[in-house]
Amino acid sequence: MDQWPMDEYLYRDIGINPPAFISQHWIDAVFTPESKRTQAQKSILFSSDELIAEVAVADIILISFPMYNYGMPAQLKAWFDQIIRINKTFDFDLARGDFPLKPLLSGKTLIAITSSGEFGYEQGGIRDHMNHLIPHLRTLSKYLGVENFYEVSSEYQEFADDRHTASFEHALNKAEMLAFEIGSKHHLIAEI
Repeated sequence: MDQWPMDEYLYRDIGINPPAFISQHWIDAVFTPESKRTQAQKSILFSSDELIAEVAVADIILISFPMYNYGMPAQLKAWFDQIIRINKTFDFDLARGDFPLKPLLSGKTLIAITSSGEFGYEQGGIRDHMNHLIPHLRTLSKYLGVENFYEVSSEYQEFADDRHTASFEHALNKAEMLAFEIGSKHHLIAEI
């Protein structure tokens, strides 16, 4: 951040302050026209509206999280569920045939910083077929308007040996290179 002191920066720790899980009341509020929403429905959607507004103005979204049971933590899934919302971040039109969903946001870059206890989750790795985290994240990120997706991973945590140290150092170097490659092209970095 020292390199770009005039850029705006937002930090949101969803591990400490997780978004609410969506509920039937949330779904009812989303599908009620805005002009007909009750105060209770508006309250239910307040956090969702706030999260959507943060993503809408961000050029870069930096998400740092561990792999849990080969997928994303529940808090991160809840964050996506609060943001991926009809007529806010995507629209739905059956005239588009088999692909009726269309993202409404565009031009964003997402950097996923991940960690895992095991290893080999990269494309072509020995556990590639077990990595449900990055494919899921890539799919969901389309509805945030993500056009450029980068991943930085640190593995071998549960082994706590030289392989973990090397993986961590590799991740730090890759993150630094990414910062210089794309950081100066953007004006707002949102981190969760």
